[in-house]
Amino acid sequence: MSTPPPPVIGVLALQGDTEEHLRVLRGIGATAVPVADPGRLDQVQGMVLPGGESTTMGKLAARYGLLEPLRKRIRAGMPAYGTCAGMILLADRIIDGAQGQETVGGIDMTVRRNAFGRQTESFEGAVDIEGLEGGPVDAVFIRAPWVESTGPDVRVLGQTGEGGAAGRIVAVRQGSLLATSFHPELTGDARIHRLFVDIVKGTA
Repeated sequence: MSTPPPPVIGVLALQGDTEEHLRVLRGIGATAVPVADPGRLDQVQGMVLPGGESTTMGKLAARYGLLEPLRKRIRAGMPAYGTCAGMILLADRIIDGAQGQETVGGIDMTVRRNAFGRQTESFEGAVDIEGLEGGPVDAVFIRAPWVESTGPDVRVLGQTGEGGAAGRIVAVRQGSLLATSFHPELTGDARIHRLFVDIVKGTA
C-alpha cells in the first residue's frame, strides 16, 4: 500500500510571522505554502493564521478577497490553527478590539486582545498542553491575547500556571480548529504543529 502524500497546509501570508510557520511545518514533513489570495486557498487542506497585528491582518484579508473565502472554508470544516493574532482571528467574539475589527471566526470563544500587556511586557513561561506528550511547552507570549470565556464545544487545552495571570486560558480546540495565545513557531518545539498536522490528516 502506498503512503499517502503529506497534507498541503497554507500559512496566511498577508502580515506577521509567516516564514517561521512555513519553516516548522516543512521541517516536520508537511507541504507548506504561503496563502495570499483565494486561488491559493483553494489548494490547501488546512490553514495556519500566524501571529502579527490582528486588525491589520483582518483588513488585508478583506482587501485581498480572502476574508469571506476563509470563513466559508472554516465553516465547511477546513482545519485551522491560529497563534496569537491568529487566535483573535479565529474567535467569534473580541474584547478590546479596534473599532469595526472583523474576524474569521469559528471558535466559540471570547478573546481579550493584548491581554498580557504591551510589547515590553512580553514573556516566556511553561504551559502544560492537554494530550501533548513530553512535558510542558516553552510558551512565548508577545502582546498576547487570552481567552475570557468559551462555549460548550470548546476544549481548554492549556492555561498559564504562575504570576498575576495564572489560570488564564491560552490554548483551545474546537473540533478541527486549534488556537494558542503564544508562538510555538519561535521555540524550536514542533509538537503543537505536529498536533495540527495530525488534525489535518484526521488522526487527532
